[in-house]
Amino acid sequence: MASPRILSGPLKALFSAALFGLSAPLAKGLLAGAPPQLLAALLYLGSGGGLLLAWLWRRAATGAAGGTSAGTAEQPLAGRDLPWLAGATLFGGVLGPLLLLLGLARTPASTTALLLNLEGVFTALLAWTLFREHAHRRIVAGMALIVAGGLVLSWEGGAGWAGAAGPLAIAAACLCWGIDNNLTQRIAAGDPVQVASLKGLVAGSVNLGIALALGARVTGAGAVAGALALGFVSYGLSLVLFILALRELGTARTGAYFSTAPFIGATAAVLLRGEPLTLALGAGGALMAAGVVLHLTERHVHPHVHDATTHAHRHVHDAHHAHEHGPNDPAGEPHAHEHTHASITHAHPHYPDLHHRHQH
Repeated sequence: MASPRILSGPLKALFSAALFGLSAPLAKGLLAGAPPQLLAALLYLGSGGGLLLAWLWRRAATGAAGGTSAGTAEQPLAGRDLPWLAGATLFGGVLGPLLLLLGLARTPASTTALLLNLEGVFTALLAWTLFREHAHRRIVAGMALIVAGGLVLSWEGGAGWAGAAGPLAIAAACLCWGIDNNLTQRIAAGDPVQVASLKGLVAGSVNLGIALALGARVTGAGAVAGALALGFVSYGLSLVLFILALRELGTARTGAYFSTAPFIGATAAVLLRGEPLTLALGAGGALMAAGVVLHLTERHVHPHVHDATTHAHRHVHDAHHAHEHGPNDPAGEPHAHEHTHASITHAHPHYPDLHHRHQH
């Protein structure tokens, strides 16, 4: 049976999916006060602004206690992280939403819902091919079941293809989000609140500019407040949990768990908005549940080598962190500081986390 520590990553990924999945049924009621383009911008700004306030409050609280930035137990972003963050923001926060909007204007809703499941597929394929993340047969099978569940859930009696331009734009948006997920994984060792705040603020500002340029206007202050609050929870906190899951699980597995968001959103629509309980919802949920079970019951163990390396991230002193401390390193655990790993060879159950991105 998997230990609680092994399960912590999947739980974070599933909770992230739950928070994001809830955004669809809740945001539907906000569309009366803000057009879709402007609503997307407000959701991103709520995410980035809310997390910025949380980051500033945490920093002030740490300073008042006589601590340092390391005392937050998270590693601040460094200059070498900025290209990865810029790429993730460009693809995930700017190009992805823009392509989705272009596709939505030319594509039926049923086809759009169907195609959005490509995000999980692109995320996993890029992780397995371009970024060389290990693909275990059980994980591939679980991913296939989760995607199949999403397809069943999205199918509304068939998809109408109104030309190729719209569906291709939506598929391109999913590819952008897959790239975003893989680039974000490269900076998952950094402070997730800081990463998510910067992504939200930049993406929200760009999308706001696009929306206003297109003539979008808000018709009520309540819609603005609701969108900002929803963005903080369903986009901001969800992204923080997603980054923490990336740190522990790797990209493909996190993306697979996150692919359950459509089922969670559809279930919430039944419970909160009184929408009908359909056969597709039950069948899609069963397929996704089977895929998640395959992932949760994965036991990947073999002798592997950790090369000597130096990096910085949040950690406790476990088998991978038996290092000495200097006088300026933070006390207490967990904490974050630059540290050196000696080369070690051992065997234990593991995911492709920060310390297990080895060849097989």
